[in-house]
Amino acid sequence: MSSAAPRSPGELFLAFNRLALQGFGGVLAVAQIELVERRGWLTRDDFVELLSASQVMPGPNVVNLALMLGDRWFGWRGALAALGGLIVVPLAIVMALTLAYDRFSAVPQVAGALRGMGAVAAGLVLVTALKLMTTLRGNRLGPGLCAAVAAATFGAIALARWPLAAVIATLGPLACVLAAWRLRR
Repeated sequence: MSSAAPRSPGELFLAFNRLALQGFGGVLAVAQIELVERRGWLTRDDFVELLSASQVMPGPNVVNLALMLGDRWFGWRGALAALGGLIVVPLAIVMALTLAYDRFSAVPQVAGALRGMGAVAAGLVLVTALKLMTTLRGNRLGPGLCAAVAAATFGAIALARWPLAAVIATLGPLACVLAAWRLRR
């Protein structure tokens, strides 16, 4: 764990509010930049470890991450501060945008802008994945098998159009079996 840490629940609130507002619709990419690169509160390995735990828990990954970090640094007050930072201002913005969308959804420029935002969010996720690839050196599967599982996941979702639940149910156990096999070697 990095030696840097937030000084107060208020600083934690502002940090998570900042990342929520920067990554509207795709906060995970911004969380890595904000928590690891900008603030230095986590190392890349710490971030990947916490992200892995947050993905196993029910609910949105970044919310789980915020709750874990807030609790780690300030207990329940920190967890509430981090969660509040993630949702209070974005919720108000979403409510306002919902009202605006209801009125302007038929305008072609609005529809085009929304398609463009989707492309930007996909790019942010891809850049985050590329930045975090260096942590694969320490993974038991090794970079080759990790790349194979990632490629199979991409193929199943993007090309074969499998539902996410089917991909997780199929490739998740396969990855676990591969990891167990590598651990025995």
